[in-house]
Amino acid sequence: MSSSRSLVTSTPRGLPIARMRRVFESAQVERRLTKLLASGNEREYESLKNTWQRMLERGPDRFAVKPAGVPDMAPLYDQLPNFGEVLDDVKRHVALAQDSQDTLEVTPMLLLGPPGVGKTHFARQIADLLGTGMTLVPMSSMTAGWLLSGSSSQWKGAKPGKVFEALVDGEYANPVIVVDEIDKASADAQYDPLGALYSLLEHDTAQHFIDEFAEVPIDASQVIWVTTANDERSIPEPILNRMNVYEIAPPTHEAARRIAEHLYRGILSEHDWGLRFDPEPASDVLDVLAAMAPREMRRALVTAFGNARLDGRYRIEADDLPRPGGSKGRMGFLQ
Repeated sequence: MSSSRSLVTSTPRGLPIARMRRVFESAQVERRLTKLLASGNEREYESLKNTWQRMLERGPDRFAVKPAGVPDMAPLYDQLPNFGEVLDDVKRHVALAQDSQDTLEVTPMLLLGPPGVGKTHFARQIADLLGTGMTLVPMSSMTAGWLLSGSSSQWKGAKPGKVFEALVDGEYANPVIVVDEIDKASADAQYDPLGALYSLLEHDTAQHFIDEFAEVPIDASQVIWVTTANDERSIPEPILNRMNVYEIAPPTHEAARRIAEHLYRGILSEHDWGLRFDPEPASDVLDVLAAMAPREMRRALVTAFGNARLDGRYRIEADDLPRPGGSKGRMGFLQ
């Protein structure tokens, strides 16, 4: 299950190195499919048959990527100033994987902090840095572990879980999977919402993870796990013990100003109308934005851009911004 072969033997520094890694054994899938077809129950288990056929069509090999050399992470430290400790750890893992045939292994992490400090945004940036994909698994509405590990094919409407989808339907053997608001998983008397994580967060058992729907072992040992929570008290101790826990504090005023600057420039770069606006925000605009949570800043900026245009300007003023926790400004134009 853990076999891999080199796809790129050398690459310019900064570009990702890719190897092919097998995430399941085709022979096992073929045996399952042959048995199902011979049983005459393929109509009853149509979705299971289609899943196995899709696995065989796609093949078992996926890209396992890692940066070539330790990348320049200075922009990330600047954009995510309250994530310095986590970025340090990611950099150490990347450094260990250099100049070797080893794949990149990152210890599962829990980002612990209040809502809106940028935890999910951080995960997206890490996926971009490492050159892999990202899957978001929201736990707040979960009542069972099916979202992660799939549900039995015997149940009506059964389907594979998010881990299976990320590895089998995705392109990468080492995607970033974000388990968002892990502390909000709803406990149920019959099913443990976090049950699948006990094996998924352990490297050895994750190598032979079995999705309850597909019933075929898949190699989830290379998944980069990022979990987020507001309060760790509802997370079982065995889950906490499998992760590095980082407390993410709200950014300081100066750090929040830097985050706002990056968001301002980012929004301008994403839109044709951004070419007409001032390339840098005014200092008093940054002061107002710095009082908001990072999650709120983008919405506030889009509101302000819209207000400025209604006033015939291509320059944001502080009064264009909605005030945090209060009025929505002169126009509730949110995106």
